Amino acid sequence: MNETRRAILEALDDGPVSGPDLAESLEVSRAAVWKHVEELREAGFEIESGPAGYELLEVAAYGSDAVEFGLEAPFSLEYHDSIGSTNARAREVAVDGATDVAVLADEQTGGRGRLEREWTAPAGGVWISIVDRPEIAPSQATLYTLAAAVATARAAREAGVDAQIKWPNDVVVPVGDDGDYRKLSGILTEMEAEMDRVEWLIVGLGINANIDVEDLPEGATSIREEAGDVDRRRFVQCLLEEFDAYRADLESVVPDWRELALTLGQRVRVDRPVGEVVGDAIDITETGALVLETDDGRETVAAGDCEHLRPV
Repeated sequence: MNETRRAILEALDDGPVSGPDLAESLEVSRAAVWKHVEELREAGFEIESGPAGYELLEVAAYGSDAVEFGLEAPFSLEYHDSIGSTNARAREVAVDGATDVAVLADEQTGGRGRLEREWTAPAGGVWISIVDRPEIAPSQATLYTLAAAVATARAAREAGVDAQIKWPNDVVVPVGDDGDYRKLSGILTEMEAEMDRVEWLIVGLGINANIDVEDLPEGATSIREEAGDVDRRRFVQCLLEEFDAYRADLESVVPDWRELALTLGQRVRVDRPVGEVVGDAIDITETGALVLETDDGRETVAAGDCEHLRPV
């Protein structure tokens, strides 16, 4: 957000302020104040001109300026009403050298999940890709994916959803007591790295927010279905603030993931390129690998598609 517009919003958030007072405090002309106010109105902020000056009546519901206003995390937002893929746009931003940018869209028309699977992303969801340049080794990148899952689950729980995590990073809503679930969110992480460092990293998140369940694939759910419509502006702010806190404290990611895990304690099958493995999920390692107790002993699985099996 333009810094002058941000300063105007912060001033108006405390009550009406006259144009001359704004101009003086910001050291700009009254014409410049008027221009910025008009731009804020065009962005969806309801600002009234009255005897006491400009008054902020309502914050815009969604969009980059709306999310950035009041956001307590150092991200700039790039918003699109509709886009092919937020991850694709985030890659362009990353290649150009940017960092701490979140590409946000109301709708995706070409979203993809793991293994190039199609991800339904209609209007009303939260489709966001975060660009970062962390000073970490490539082996630690999995912690960013787990951090995104924990941040998403915590934001969903704040919205009233009983969100938990299916290994490694699907945010789900449990159904019954047998490990069944409905999928609420998926996460796809991409990065450019050398042997000893990460050049850039993108965490792409797709969250079914204010969407009718009939418009989603079988087995999926939404915040609307579970708890009613959510204020997406506040949801994205909560998500980004949680993610920012975890990337600054990677040691807390795995313990907090464990607390939200639906998979731990379940009988699971994990499909891997080298073959499937079946066992009881008992833990994850400090890098996020799943630890299974199998008929042949304990086995650690770094990656694969995990399926919860019904108890015999």
